[in-house]
Amino acid sequence: MERYEYKFYRIKLTAFQRKPKEDYQEVIARMAKDSWRLVQIFAPPTSGYGAASYFELVFERKRM
Repeated sequence: MERYEYKFYRIKLTAFQRKPKEDYQEVIARMAKDSWRLVQIFAPPTSGYGAASYFELVFERKRM
């Protein structure tokens, strides 16, 4: 049975425009170089203003 390990990477969004503070495509490319595979992008429940304050990228790779 194969075993996997997981890493969670949170990208915060700006307060008013709700734009990512980091380029998520660069994060995914950087993680892929270390054998991490993007599994999911998770957006939490919205805050009081109807928009999330961050989103989280979920990565996995086979355990070494």
